Amino acid sequence: MCGKRSKCSFSHLEVILIVCLTILLVVTVVLLVLHFLSKSSNDSSKVRTNYLLGLGRADCTGPVAEIPLMGYANLDQVGGGLLTHLYSRAFIVAEPDDSRRIVFVSTDIGMVSQRLRLEVLKKLKSKYGELYRQDNVILSGTHTHSAPGGYFQYTLFLITSKGLIRPSLNAIVNGIVKSIDIAHQNMKRGRLFINRGTVENSQINRSPFSYLENPASERSRYSSNTDKEMVMLKMVDENGQELGLVSWFAVHPVSMNNTNRLVNSDNVGYASYLFEQEKNKGMLAGEGSFVAAFASTNLGDVSPNTKGPFCVNTGESCNNPHSTCPVGGAAMCMAMGPGSDMFDSTRIIGQNIYLKARELFENASQEITGPISSAHQWVNMSDVLVELNATHTVRTCKPALGHSFAAGTIDGVGAFNFTQGSVEGDPFWDEIRDQLLGEPSNETRACHKPKPILFSTGEMTWPHPWHPDIVDVQIAAIGSLAIVAVPGEFTTMSGRRLREAVKREFDSHGTLGMNVVIAGLCNVYTHYITTYEEYQVQRYEAASTIYGPHTLSAYIQLYRGLARAIATNTVQDLPRGPEPPIFSIGNLTLVPLLTADRAPASKTFGDVLQEVRQQYQVREVAEVTFVGANPRNSAENATEHNFLMVERYNSTSDSWHVVQNDASWDTRFYWTKGFFGRSNVTIEWHIPHDTEQGIYRIRYFGHYRKNLSFTHALSIPFEGTSSAFEITKP
Repeated sequence: MCGKRSKCSFSHLEVILIVCLTILLVVTVVLLVLHFLSKSSNDSSKVRTNYLLGLGRADCTGPVAEIPLMGYANLDQVGGGLLTHLYSRAFIVAEPDDSRRIVFVSTDIGMVSQRLRLEVLKKLKSKYGELYRQDNVILSGTHTHSAPGGYFQYTLFLITSKGLIRPSLNAIVNGIVKSIDIAHQNMKRGRLFINRGTVENSQINRSPFSYLENPASERSRYSSNTDKEMVMLKMVDENGQELGLVSWFAVHPVSMNNTNRLVNSDNVGYASYLFEQEKNKGMLAGEGSFVAAFASTNLGDVSPNTKGPFCVNTGESCNNPHSTCPVGGAAMCMAMGPGSDMFDSTRIIGQNIYLKARELFENASQEITGPISSAHQWVNMSDVLVELNATHTVRTCKPALGHSFAAGTIDGVGAFNFTQGSVEGDPFWDEIRDQLLGEPSNETRACHKPKPILFSTGEMTWPHPWHPDIVDVQIAAIGSLAIVAVPGEFTTMSGRRLREAVKREFDSHGTLGMNVVIAGLCNVYTHYITTYEEYQVQRYEAASTIYGPHTLSAYIQLYRGLARAIATNTVQDLPRGPEPPIFSIGNLTLVPLLTADRAPASKTFGDVLQEVRQQYQVREVAEVTFVGANPRNSAENATEHNFLMVERYNSTSDSWHVVQNDASWDTRFYWTKGFFGRSNVTIEWHIPHDTEQGIYRIRYFGHYRKNLSFTHALSIPFEGTSSAFEITKP
């Protein structure tokens, strides 16, 4: 008690107790703060737990001669050499405890066929059991139109690629599996970042009159009639070391036109080449651990030929609803790229894409975190019941192609002067069709209206079905990223509608903020998917929408179901669906048989026929011609083959060192077939501006076929070397 004193005083004991109490209070507060900070840190680390990442790249080029190139459906466009190699690029993302994983593969081919996918899955199962399955493996084609065909099982595609060509199919299957093997063997902890940006001056809509059929209120929400946005996924290890990237950007890889004969990966492949060369410094093209994939998305109506369509005979514009010219009709209407020729246009578009991806890569800061999930179904797309609204339902149709399918596009016109935008049939061609292939049923005609049917492929079954009925639909979710794997070419507005529908489905079930990207040309090829409105005017893309006018609505319904299953964690309840068939296809093919190679009199394989000059300057073309042999001997003799090397002489070590190979953009390998087994090979080196002065030479590597008997032959390796030549600065 304080008594009568005006101020209280404390005893020493009381002071000590007060100090101790204060210290205890401070310590308690500090411990509580540390506890909550630690808990917050632990919670944060749980959110930001690293994924397990694996990346791999493998060659899948296959035969580069005499095999039809897949894309333009031009039987005369067969391989006659090599500009760049084709690669499969695989990306594995797994949860930290490796309980779930997905595989995304982008491959430098026209599209993934059902036969190709089934054979890849079969090989993966034999190696890894149930680790890699149809639900967690996405196979996507870049859609280059300059890659070998021959890897399909449905009759329509067998016709356009001259049969099932085993060396071509095997090269792609083996390349894809090898890229997954490499990714599997190199799994490490890492992080994912996403970024977005606009790519300018690299695309146009090649069917703008179809796009204008979409509602004005819908079109007003977008600044362009193409999707200019690039979505880029960056991968680094836990120490920040750069591993690779996947980029999705809508553009057709048709900068190389239908006169091209050199196997190559077109504009998106050139973007991959530039990025990988930059990151894998000191390595030859196709080598190094950094992997950069530029994958396809909703590119259905998107062209890289930015000068637009012109009449090649008069120079006037043919940008009209039917893409026709006053003189020569539709056959004269072609779109051109920004360059001086198709090589230059490929370079310009590819570089534009690469530069934007590099910018996005360097500035990527939004991290992808969260669980991994995947959902897959097989669906009979020829008979899907679609609920348009609460009171109306419709069905998809048996596959069929319209008359405008035969017209082709401004990127590659068709034959016989068919015209885009045909909503009426042609009696002449309809009569020929009826006599040779059979008349479409009334049911199919009615289902596909207003499409005038040219080929009722769903009713054509000899020797095998002409088009697939059973189709894959698939979504893979990595945290806040949803990859929607679609089995064809969605147009710009179709892709926008699908992305929005999938995002809304995730949102409505509490999975907010999903980044939805479309991966195109996945798992099985079913041509195009337009909107209902675009379908009505029947340009090429609509005539190639094979399951009828409600195809897009059916896909939106199906993919919403997959998104719902992922969001509600009910993937296991999804019906598996009807499994696709595998047809027994014989060896019937229109590809010429391999015959014995022969050299001219007094010459041998690899001898120089036309020598290089003694001296060149940078930006000139060094050219040499050799006694050659069929390049198919090399492709069928080994999974991978290097046809050429450019070597530089090192005077210090008195030795030659390889500076470029046939995967380089700067080299070109031309094969010219002669008579009686003779052929020539011409190699060009377009000398880059940054080439060092010095002494160089060009080497050629091939195999010639020697028949031992009627049934046995040997493939014998040989090589040739040019004279040395000097490169000087201007």
